[in-house]
Order: sequence, then C-alpha cells, then structure tokens
Amino acid sequence: MTALTTPTTTSATVPQPESTRERTATPRRFLMCPPTYFDVVYEINPWMDLGVPVDAGRALAQWEHLRATYEAHGHRVELIDPVPGLPDMVYAANGGVVLGGRALAARFTYPERRPEGAAYESWFAGAGDGVTSLGQAAEQNEGEGDLLLAGDVLLAGTGFRTSRAAHAEVAALLGVEVVTLELVDPRYYHLDTALAVLDGGTSPATIAYLPEAFSPASQAVLAERYPDAVLATPEDAAVLGLNAVSDGLHVFLTDRATGMHARLRERGFEPVGVDLSELLKGGGSVKCCTLELRPAITPVSQEARA
Repeated sequence: MTALTTPTTTSATVPQPESTRERTATPRRFLMCPPTYFDVVYEINPWMDLGVPVDAGRALAQWEHLRATYEAHGHRVELIDPVPGLPDMVYAANGGVVLGGRALAARFTYPERRPEGAAYESWFAGAGDGVTSLGQAAEQNEGEGDLLLAGDVLLAGTGFRTSRAAHAEVAALLGVEVVTLELVDPRYYHLDTALAVLDGGTSPATIAYLPEAFSPASQAVLAERYPDAVLATPEDAAVLGLNAVSDGLHVFLTDRATGMHARLRERGFEPVGVDLSELLKGGGSVKCCTLELRPAITPVSQEARA
C-alpha cells in the first residue's frame, strides 16, 4: 500500500460510545532488553542531563518490575542480550517494528545509537518462532518509537528521528497503510512519547495523544480520524504518561500520570501504574522499553470454517 505522507481526510464513521464498550485483554508477545549498561553518558534528547546521576541498581529493579508485571498479566516476554557500550539499548521499542511476523530493524539517527540497529537485526534473524527478518531499514527509522500500529493503519512520526522516506519504505516492505504525523515539540521527539494506541481492535482504533505535540496539519488528521480520542494534558505528557502499552484492557504506564489514569478509567480501561523514574532520565518509559512481536496471521482452512 502507499504511504500517506500527506494524509487525505475522509468522512469518519461515528464510533460506538466508549462508555458502552466492553474491554478485553489480548495476550501479547514482547521483546525487552535488560538495562545492564544503562546510563546517561551523552545528551541526544531534552530528557538527558549529564549532571544527573543514574542509579543502575534501581533502574534494573524498576525494569524487572515492569517485566514481571507484563508476565503477571499473561503476556510473554522475550529478551535480547544487552551490548556493552550501548546504554540506550534498554529502549527496545526503538529496535525495529514487527508486523505479521516480519521484522524490520531500525537505522538510528545519532551515531551513539547506530550499532543498536545491527544488534536488533541479529536477534530478529535468529528469533525463529514466527519472526522473519527483513534486515535493517535503508532509511532513517527508529522502530516503534515512531511507528505505532492502530488497527490496520500504521501511525508514523517524523520531525526529529524517523524520516518521511522511512514511512514509504515501511509501507512497501510491510504492506501496510502508513499515515504520517509531524512532531514539533523536541520533548516528544518520538511518536510514542506523544501518542498511545489503547485499543487497535475497535474501528476506528482508540488512541490517546497530546495535540500540541503535533503540527496543525497533523492535529487535523488526528481529530478527523480519531474524534473520540483521549486527549492528554501537558502535565501527564511531561512525565511521559503517553509512553504506554495497552493489551486492550490494561494500560501499562507511569504511575506519575495520575490524570491519565483517571481518564483511562472513565473509558473502561484499567491503568497499571509502573515506576520507571530512573529510565525516564534517558528519555523513556514503559513503551520505550517494550517492542511488540506481532505474529503472522494464519489463514483459516476450509475445514476449520466448516
């Protein structure tokens, strides 16, 4: 399908009221990377401050709690080995994107992170179990940091990291409709810091986002496509309250975004608060630590239909 670098708007179907929907959790398969070497040793985003020390032991304990929380809710977590000298490898969401079992590894913007792309490509190549590697992206592409699946559409961020050319590449390789969204606030340099997909099984998908993180044109696209979206406050966004993972019922997010917790409950979701304050020092939270491994869709046989 064709990447929509300038999305066209269409008449939106009025969705079923959120309050009447019954939420259902769907088991997911995640890839995570232990923060063995996590530290802030350079500054490539506004969250990083070389003058603020990192407690490595606390970062690991917080990460382990997130992993255990996923598993306690029925999700499968796989691990990629951390690599010395790559402190940001813990942010697994940036490592690539996996749709229908096909995995495209990232090609990072900053030289400090570029070796991560090869590390994730190597893991995808050896993963098996329904994952097929397509290699490393040719274009500047920071994985699920900027590529979020919302139903049958891939919402794609640009402006700071992932290029518009990468959107077209992903559309061609993964066979998915891509909608380009322009980010304008340096604090929200990846799409997953400014927008969260809460339920991709509804039509349209249910999302949450911070309007002012996007250009006026992209705000218009989001408003038309998702008229019933949850709108975040600047206060919740400022603690990365939109850097969240949802299984359709449970929404895993920072425990600091208390306003977002309340709005999620109003929509029938169950927020699960997690403390990732140490990893926030590198500019990431729950979603940044989590790459979803989406399996291939197995066709239903004629016998099974009968």
